[in-house]
Amino acid sequence: MRSAKRWAFLLLGVYFLLASMIYFIQEKLIFLPSKLADNYEYKFDVPFEEINLNSKDGAKLNAIRFRCQDPKGVILYFHGNAGNLARWGEITQSFTVFNYDVVVMDYRTYGKSKGRLSESALYDDGQLFYDYVSGQYREEEIVLYGRSLGTGIATRLAAQNSPGKIILETPYYSLIDIGQKKFPYLPVKWLLKYEFNSYEYVQNISCPIIVFHGSNDEVIPLESGKRLFESIPNTDKEFYLIPGGRHNNLAGFEAYLSGISKTLSTARIE
Repeated sequence: MRSAKRWAFLLLGVYFLLASMIYFIQEKLIFLPSKLADNYEYKFDVPFEEINLNSKDGAKLNAIRFRCQDPKGVILYFHGNAGNLARWGEITQSFTVFNYDVVVMDYRTYGKSKGRLSESALYDDGQLFYDYVSGQYREEEIVLYGRSLGTGIATRLAAQNSPGKIILETPYYSLIDIGQKKFPYLPVKWLLKYEFNSYEYVQNISCPIIVFHGSNDEVIPLESGKRLFESIPNTDKEFYLIPGGRHNNLAGFEAYLSGISKTLSTARIE
């Protein structure tokens, strides 16, 4: 009897220890930034300029704008949870082939960006850049693009504004949904300070919604992306399943390339 109680207390202690670890180190699990020196010089294959905006709380936010001649609009891109603009610039510069300018920012603590992280701060930063591009392009010419972590920010922006369309690559139903799948025996809903409830935001999006998800995504399960897509009441939506696609390699599949080409190769809105 005493032995059983000891084991019960031991297991309970391990459980609370694990739960406490998840709570206190969750930012290190969710965000994987790589810092850059303030004087770091970006190098890309297409014309670009650096942008630095300051938030209301004093955070410094670094971004890159890729330019093309006579653009038909701008893609405001929100990247995944790892790396910095040295990597994401390489990825996003390719969208200029569709005759769109591209603006991609680094989140707080990423690259040259500085500031204290929080979910509300990330939403505010996204709105700051949305306001920045909407001052230079018509709102219907703005394409929001969210990838992985960035899909939560993009869906929130689309719900609170009126962009021309939104593209979601490897999205999730919510961050809590992902956490519950990875830690099914923990009270994730009560532990996570970051919820990113994309399923709530898509209820209020009025523009076309295009989703890309790989069948073999090892980070955000296809089930979570499909669940989000099915929750969208907007009938102007399209889902591209990428057979064999994983989390970070969709651009290597013809299904993605043809889908993104169809999505972005549209005539200029006059």
